[in-house]
Amino acid sequence: MASDLEKQRAYRRANGNAVTKKYERTKKGKLMRTYRNMQSRVLGILQKKAHLYQGLEILDRDAFYNWAMASPEFHVLYDGWVSSGYQCGASPSVDRVNPSKGYTLDNMEWVSHSENSRRASRTRNLNALDLAQIAVVGDGL
Repeated sequence: MASDLEKQRAYRRANGNAVTKKYERTKKGKLMRTYRNMQSRVLGILQKKAHLYQGLEILDRDAFYNWAMASPEFHVLYDGWVSSGYQCGASPSVDRVNPSKGYTLDNMEWVSHSENSRRASRTRNLNALDLAQIAVVGDGL
């Protein structure tokens, strides 16, 4: 006999997760998905990027929801995402101001997904440049 979870997964596969996708386009659904993604990162579930996030601090879910719903930036970004027809780049995204710190109230801000990606790319490029400069200085010794 299939468990409730197995039945739910089969139902979602059969309808292409339509109900879940619709819910995740609501404010509460967007916040739920965002928080779960943050949790997956700090718990190390996303193996590819575990070295960047695993073990970092994360605020509790209710504090995150309260912070988000009180944030004018979240509402502006959310409304822009809806107006864009739910384009990925316009989606509200949490950026950690200091990438070496976790998801804490003093280290988070709302930006668009495309802005967050741009910042991450710039940080990676700066880190690569720092490593290259260290190598050049090291060669000169």
